[in-house]
Amino acid sequence: MSAPLPPRESMAFDVVIVGAGPAGLSAAIRLKQLSTDLSVVVLEKGSEVGAHILSGAVVDPIGIDALLPGWRDDENPFKQPVLDDRFYWLTAGSAVRLPNILMPPLMSNHGNFIVSLGDVCRWLGRKAEALGVEIYPGFAATEVLHGDKGEVLGVATGDMGIGKDGEPRDGFTRGIELRGKYTLFAEGARGSLSKRVIERFGLDAGRDPQKFGLGIKELWQVPEDRHRPGLIQHSFGWPLDLKTGGGSFLYHWGDRLVSVGFVVHLNYRNPWISPFEELQRFKTHPAIRGNFEGGKRIAYGARALTEGGWQSVPKLVFPGGALIGCAAGFMNVPRIKGSHNAVLSAMQAAENVAAAIGAGRAHDELPDYEAQWRGSAIGKDLRRVRNVKPLWSKLGTVVGVGLGGVDMWTNTLGFSLFGTLHHGHPDSATLQPAKTFKPIDYPKPDGALTFDRLSSVFLSNTNHVENQPVHLHVLDGDVQRRSEHDIFAGPSTRYCPAGVYEWVGEGPDLKFVVNSQNCVHCKTCDIKDPNGNITWVPPEGGGGPSYPNM
Repeated sequence: MSAPLPPRESMAFDVVIVGAGPAGLSAAIRLKQLSTDLSVVVLEKGSEVGAHILSGAVVDPIGIDALLPGWRDDENPFKQPVLDDRFYWLTAGSAVRLPNILMPPLMSNHGNFIVSLGDVCRWLGRKAEALGVEIYPGFAATEVLHGDKGEVLGVATGDMGIGKDGEPRDGFTRGIELRGKYTLFAEGARGSLSKRVIERFGLDAGRDPQKFGLGIKELWQVPEDRHRPGLIQHSFGWPLDLKTGGGSFLYHWGDRLVSVGFVVHLNYRNPWISPFEELQRFKTHPAIRGNFEGGKRIAYGARALTEGGWQSVPKLVFPGGALIGCAAGFMNVPRIKGSHNAVLSAMQAAENVAAAIGAGRAHDELPDYEAQWRGSAIGKDLRRVRNVKPLWSKLGTVVGVGLGGVDMWTNTLGFSLFGTLHHGHPDSATLQPAKTFKPIDYPKPDGALTFDRLSSVFLSNTNHVENQPVHLHVLDGDVQRRSEHDIFAGPSTRYCPAGVYEWVGEGPDLKFVVNSQNCVHCKTCDIKDPNGNITWVPPEGGGGPSYPNM
């Protein structure tokens, strides 16, 4: 940069929260419930609260019940209770329904609700603002502020109006420092600042590697005669091979809406797999395609999700703050649910923060939060399913899922035949050379039931300010060519659900192209690149998808 930038302005709060998802907003609400005198700010990189929120979602209301007793008496987004709960094993031509009586009790969705999690966050945002919480959408936190002893003092937002060349453009605005006595990171799975905090403080020491999945979702509006409000169904098996973990969800709710999605576990080995194409194939199954006849696809998006569970949750606290929600990895994999634990963890953290500030403390650790969670409802929820993911990964879908079900049953009775199993390598280390697999010939999209990635990204309302620095950092171009391309046949062109990455040209003209304007902020590249050679950082605030009700 040719000239030094002016100093940033600074704002002081009692508590700074990064991320306006279920965890961040619940923490803010709980803090103001405990003390109206606390000053609380929530930063959100999306253009509005809910713009970057994507989930299935079937929500267990245990968290909302604890946070907002009596919420059922108010206007709320929990309109559709689950009425019909189904599980299927799919082959290419058949669907075998698994009797609900065989499912462990914790897998029941009785009493849960089908929602748009984005709408839930908008509702929580209004609740928070009514209590006096300040929410700043469109501001991406890009830097963690540290004191002389390394303690976290807050965060800084990114500068606005920097060009691709790194120089200020017309309209340049310096970022702002938001300083707090405590900072809570609620960025969701693979948050950019959470990742830095975990590394700086060694919070993952003695823990298993965090594991991830990629969830890809479409929202459809279907004819009245195709709509079955309250129906939810999950499946595993086809179209994935039996060594690749993942499965589907399909929920009927709202105004003739059907949410359909597919999750692929990111520890898959075959570099020819395309999670996006697996969702498209899934919709063509004879038992599935009828849900969409006469319907219209109206929204699309994708997001990474944490799958490590009990074994992979890092230490939650560090001097000056804590991790909450999916930034900490509190998702229950077999239930495909994390928002209930996000709310509960946010409440626990908020209660510890409020007590610390009330005692005159600041910028120190919150040891009671770290000590509490494993014995709380969160820990009980995750401990009972702790072996499902390792068994699935080690033994494949048929044997692994079967034994995982047995283990959930025995954990319901208070014991496990397996103790606590451990996860293997991080997801970046699981791909095998492309030459060991046959390329997958995915069907071409028909434009009615199945689609391509670019037309899908259009439905995500993704937009980034032009002429800004690329927010997907390829650390070593030579490594990308010699390994990602030459050994693994360019898996980034397939695992990215938004068509961000391309290999263009041949021989000495071969070039790795990054179409960062397509990015839907799923973070998969930051997780799955076989060399850890791609780092996702926030683009200019407000950029990315703008999901209306995902």
